[in-house]
Amino acid sequence: MRIKIDVAIIGAGPAGLSAGQYGARAGLSCVVFDGAMSGGQTLLIDMLDNYPGILAIDGFGFAGAMEQQAKNFGVQFVLSMVHRVYQESHKHVIELANGDIYEAYAVIVATGAKYAKLGVPGEEAFLGKGVSYCATCDGPFFKNQPILVVGGGDTAFSDALFLSGLSDRIVLIHRRDKFRAQHYLVEQVKANPRIEIRTFTELKEIQGEQKVSRVVLLENQSGRTYEEEFGAVFIFVGTYPQTELFPYLDKDESGYIITNSKLESSVKGIYVAGDVRNTHFRQVVTACADGALTAHMAGAYIDTQRTLTL
Repeated sequence: MRIKIDVAIIGAGPAGLSAGQYGARAGLSCVVFDGAMSGGQTLLIDMLDNYPGILAIDGFGFAGAMEQQAKNFGVQFVLSMVHRVYQESHKHVIELANGDIYEAYAVIVATGAKYAKLGVPGEEAFLGKGVSYCATCDGPFFKNQPILVVGGGDTAFSDALFLSGLSDRIVLIHRRDKFRAQHYLVEQVKANPRIEIRTFTELKEIQGEQKVSRVVLLENQSGRTYEEEFGAVFIFVGTYPQTELFPYLDKDESGYIITNSKLESSVKGIYVAGDVRNTHFRQVVTACADGALTAHMAGAYIDTQRTLTL
């Protein structure tokens, strides 16, 4: 037996939650599918202070408020991984890992992105034992210990600032001397006496016994390698999109799903919102905006499909 709905939303981060809220508010039957609790990467945010209209809120509280707001409008939540999505006639079929099957006029892909890894020796072995990709999650475990931060983007710099509240010795390394991070973040880190920035420096190996105790670093201009003691290594070298369910959608060279101005994918009835699409700026506010637009466009598409089937 198939459960028939208007819109299937895959992913319960800010984009998916926003899509559900706007879709349900417009009278569409919307179901959000995710194998984990709602929030996506917002659950990793210690303090969200740049969302318009909200002075400051922790990521967990923000995600909870978004979920409740979506439920108030009638969005249904299904806690299960999606196994497969495919087309059948003018509908999209969503098969879940638990065996349930849903049939929807439109699909909104809001699966987000995962953390990229360096692939250096010791990274996997010491995961959870000093290696982390989330400062707000694991930083407090390494209070007053020397901490290495790897990366040159917004996350690396903002999390270095967060970690500097826990330790007076933070070293941030980047393989180049140019940073992707926003200027104001770079300036804050440079002005922080607890943080040292080392450019043209790469992490080559993570070492220890039961947990991280030291690393091997490379000065890539001189070729000099050296060891240094650290209690933890936080790695922020980017993300990669979670697109495994949609091998048939057009993607860019980095694997992000390509959309037009209406956030339509290369397949009719499939829309894309948030970090998984080829956008130029990935923030909570842009993910929410994507979700709202996809819900609006999906609603218009569903109206045309219903007319065709009358």
